[in-house]
Amino acid sequence: AVYGQAVKNGAQIAVEEINAAGGINGFQIEYNFQDDEHDAEKSINPYNTLKDWGMQMLVGSTTSGCSVAVSAETANDNMFQLTPSASAESVIEGDNVFQVCFTDPNQGSASAKYISDNKLATKVGVIYDSSDVYSSGIFAKFVEAAESCNFEIVSKQSFTKDTKTDFSVQVQACKDAGAELVFLPIYYSEASLILTEANSIGYETIFFGCDGLDGVLTVENFDTKLAEGVMLLTPFAADAQDDLTKKFVATYAEKNNGEVPIQFAADAYDAIYAIKMAIEKSGATADMSASELCDAMSKAMTEISLTGLTGTITWAESGEPNKEPKAVVIENGAYKAMN
Repeated sequence: AVYGQAVKNGAQIAVEEINAAGGINGFQIEYNFQDDEHDAEKSINPYNTLKDWGMQMLVGSTTSGCSVAVSAETANDNMFQLTPSASAESVIEGDNVFQVCFTDPNQGSASAKYISDNKLATKVGVIYDSSDVYSSGIFAKFVEAAESCNFEIVSKQSFTKDTKTDFSVQVQACKDAGAELVFLPIYYSEASLILTEANSIGYETIFFGCDGLDGVLTVENFDTKLAEGVMLLTPFAADAQDDLTKKFVATYAEKNNGEVPIQFAADAYDAIYAIKMAIEKSGATADMSASELCDAMSKAMTEISLTGLTGTITWAESGEPNKEPKAVVIENGAYKAMN
């Protein structure tokens, strides 16, 4: 839910900004959002609701499993789809689908390189979800990249969607193996349980994750002090001092009870502006059908370069974005950009 709300709120800010400035080629954006409940099977229902409403292009879904399911529908409909935050490679198999966030393999290799380049540890453990396409994809690439890095993976521990409530075995195994850093290519809910378990057995180590950890500070009943020192790769740091980030963070806080935006909000904001740029580049008009728009937009996406909240982004024909990752560390209950 944290991800979905962030995507909705980030996109809303971009839509309001664009409409206030005159819209796209003189037309106002009509924005409708539906909840997929983070359920791949159910995700087809909100897609159909939006299609019946008259959707001409889709920003979504938020997570990989739902996006894979929805992309099968958008391919059949030739509907342009830009997911802000679904990162599995299988999401962009169709010619009509593009991503704003890094793909899973890129997150895995970039994490291994960052740990190696910064000499964070010589012995590394990994805890991942073998039943999840996001987690297992990052894990596989991380292991492959680690072969040419200056650290050793001393423990590989997995869990599944049916066993993600008790991590005592996995955490103990990493501790017993002497892992000085534990890589967590997983979502924040499970990460909070792992951090709690590590604290309960006195296991002091570095925890390092990817964009899925973004949101760990919002978990209900979680002692956020246990997240101090946790590192993660992300393309967005809310404490960055560039004018665009400062404006976005201030606007987001104003509209959402002082909340600090996470990466997913920034991804969605950039997604809306990418659509604006691609429409303008393609010369697409509001009276075109969704299929006609899809053909025009898919070509234009490979020809634009967007400098947004998550960096300067270009897109390959595969739908994959090209941009530089950033690393942040949690200090005093907030994300702090690292070099």
